[in-house]
Amino acid sequence: MSDAVLVVIPTYNEKENARSIVAAALAADQRVHVLIVDDNSPDGTGDIAAEMGRVDSRIHLLRRPGKMGLGTAYRDGFRWALQRDYALIMEMDADFSHDPAQIPKFIEAAQRADFVLGSRYLDGNVTVVDWPMSRLMLSYFANVYARWVTGMKLWDATGGFKCFHRRVLEAIDLDAVRSNGYAFQIEMSFRAFRKGFHGVEIPIVFTDRTHGTSKMHGGIVREAVFMVWRLRWWALMGRL
Repeated sequence: MSDAVLVVIPTYNEKENARSIVAAALAADQRVHVLIVDDNSPDGTGDIAAEMGRVDSRIHLLRRPGKMGLGTAYRDGFRWALQRDYALIMEMDADFSHDPAQIPKFIEAAQRADFVLGSRYLDGNVTVVDWPMSRLMLSYFANVYARWVTGMKLWDATGGFKCFHRRVLEAIDLDAVRSNGYAFQIEMSFRAFRKGFHGVEIPIVFTDRTHGTSKMHGGIVREAVFMVWRLRWWALMGRL
């Protein structure tokens, strides 16, 4: 099995960040490849990724026909990775809220766990920079809520800086994953735990984006509120 690591980065209108985030991810470790999953960005992000891929074989592009959501972007990226010889598959935002320099910490932690989650709230310590207090409180207490409903012993179940061994993604039926917003992060971790895999959290510093616009909206929050109860019910019914 190869020791290559694939970092899956969904994009939609991220032309200001595309070149720099890919360069930073590749610089973090020689084993890293990057897959940009672009939802037909009107600003030409996909074309930028294609251009980069023509000059560097470690850069890959998966074009999609339109804006289809974060969860489906990661699922498509995971399927792409599993069709190839990657030992670890990571997920990361395109806007530098996740620091690519932390990628080696995830690779190291993956030597002692099946999957690794970057935590903004590990042991109750908040490591978020430049978020308005309202959004910080929403995120923090959303994780308290998710932990209470699902029973997962995670401080940051909604975080999107993660690393999976391919065996975890191979064991999860990606077609059965229902969430498409930030609830996707909760669902993937929950399904991994239900399959008997061991996950660990490592501390990260999360910095609010400086370019582009946030993809957060009310529908994403509502999905997460109800999805945790569905996950608990499916687990009780043996449907996971």
